[in-house]
Amino acid sequence: MSEHKPLARSTLFFYSLAELPVSMALFPVIVFIPKFYTSEMGVPLALAANIILLVRIFDVVTDPLMGFIGDRTRTPWGRRRVWIAVATPVLMVSIYMLFMPPSGAGGWHMAVWMFVLSLGTTMLFIPYYAWGAELTPDYNERSRVTGWRSMMGVVGSLAAQLAPAIALLAFGIGGSGAVLVIVGTMMLAVMPIGALLTLVRVPEPAHYQSTYIPLWQGLRLMMENGPFKRLVLAFMVGSIALSITTPLYLFFITFVLHAEEKAIFMLTFFYLANFSAVPFWVWLSARIGKHRAYVASFAIIACAHPFYLLLGDGDFWWMLPITLVTGFSAGGFAALPNSMKADVIDLDTLKSGENRAAMFFSAWSFTQKLAGSLGGWIALSTLAWVGFNAAPGAVNAEDELLGLRLLFALIPSAFYLSAGAIIWKYPITREKHREMRAELERAARGVAG
Repeated sequence: MSEHKPLARSTLFFYSLAELPVSMALFPVIVFIPKFYTSEMGVPLALAANIILLVRIFDVVTDPLMGFIGDRTRTPWGRRRVWIAVATPVLMVSIYMLFMPPSGAGGWHMAVWMFVLSLGTTMLFIPYYAWGAELTPDYNERSRVTGWRSMMGVVGSLAAQLAPAIALLAFGIGGSGAVLVIVGTMMLAVMPIGALLTLVRVPEPAHYQSTYIPLWQGLRLMMENGPFKRLVLAFMVGSIALSITTPLYLFFITFVLHAEEKAIFMLTFFYLANFSAVPFWVWLSARIGKHRAYVASFAIIACAHPFYLLLGDGDFWWMLPITLVTGFSAGGFAALPNSMKADVIDLDTLKSGENRAAMFFSAWSFTQKLAGSLGGWIALSTLAWVGFNAAPGAVNAEDELLGLRLLFALIPSAFYLSAGAIIWKYPITREKHREMRAELERAARGVAG
């Protein structure tokens, strides 16, 4: 079996740059948009929850279609770059409209521009992640690729928090609306630069297997890929848990801890812990295997979450140690499954004879967005069901606050433990992947001969 030269750090850096501005923008979409539109723009909680969920229905069509088209794209510039170039202005326009809505914008405005944003992220992320999987065939090297990309994403999320935090400390400018304006402006400035540097400084593979399998036959082959189904199910269950807690952070800090003006600081600590943990999870995956490290990340965050129940009015800084533990464990959620996903694509290539990376990443993208929407829908719908009032200055009774506390602290742990159980017997180990790569290289030599 041939040895593969490690990727240069400059290649990893420039590849990961495209992740930064998108993560910078998507963080407020997950955390601040639900509260902003339900509190300040007057959109009812139940309607906002249904908008977030219904947008995902369109992804049933757009995500696999983008994967199918992406694997068949042929241009002098490659098959991945062109879609990232097209997606960039779409994302910029949708973020501007969603983050800085005109006066009187309501549910329709939220729905339309969340749909355009979803379409733009589909056009960018599916080719972009497929490109990352094609940069190297090495088991551990793929964890470096996804590790760099994950860390750059966390940098984007941190930037989206630090800028509003500085504005609050230095100028007294705060609130969800101010955060959206500040972050939206930053994203509009940074995104074209990050995308351009990725496109011009990172090479696409010169040779790859062409794809000729029809769409429905390809989807059937994908569903016969047992390790992929196990991985995507674990990822979805774990992501639902994370997506329940993310939009509830502001509600929990505002209505339970009564410290809304400090929320941006706690979120900053979460992502600092997340960022610092990524190298650890990449290191651990090389020692004990990717799926065992993934299980460990689920176990830690599941055990930490119930401690949020101990917090109440005035306990803002007592939230910090719990947040640091949950942020640290969540550092494994992006680097590890994305690296494992590249490995299951190798298994598909063995069976189909084609490199259909974009098709797999389209299924992954849909799962990720669906999980995010389901988590957000569960969070907001349950709050509406228990009678929670999200209006500015609203006072909720103990029953409504208990519903928020249980939803934020306990329900996610059940999902995390279930995800860990699903991935426990994941079959593609380092040794198994080495055998797969050897077989792929023998097949490639046979074709070349």
